[in-house]
Amino acid sequence: MKIVIVGAGRVGSALAEAYDAAGHQVVVLDLSTSAFDRLPAEFRGSAIRGDGTDEDTLRRAGAEDADVFLALTEGDNRNVMATQVAMEKLGIKNVVAKINDPVRAAAYAELGIATLCRTTMQADAISAYLGLGSMGLPGVIAPTGSHHGDDAHAPLAETIGAGASGREA
Repeated sequence: MKIVIVGAGRVGSALAEAYDAAGHQVVVLDLSTSAFDRLPAEFRGSAIRGDGTDEDTLRRAGAEDADVFLALTEGDNRNVMATQVAMEKLGIKNVVAKINDPVRAAAYAELGIATLCRTTMQADAISAYLGLGSMGLPGVIAPTGSHHGDDAHAPLAETIGAGASGREA
């Protein structure tokens, strides 16, 4: 499977390392060359300095035939823009945008973009740790709508083997 990751921060690098070790073809893009220092020396994928919101950069990186596209930078707007380009211009069906704002995460899911919201994930985890039970807040929200007339996209969990909730077991 070909996986493109925009953002070589802690999450992006950890996923790139894990997917590479599992034998997937991994392409990582980041604006900062020093971000690639997080990747292990054994990393066999591609590390490309560039803007993940730029269609030409994504095409040069070979993203147009990706099975999965993950936008994991620190910027909500940049992540949404990157996933929109991936969906609209490159035709990638399985996309996930990291969105910190829970309201925006839900809104983008309604527009057909799967979202990862660490705010709700952390709130739920803290509540569970304190013995107060799960708050029932979704960490990953599957797309519930469509984007520009496209059919709703397949949940990423079905693609890479996570449980039905979108969280790894």
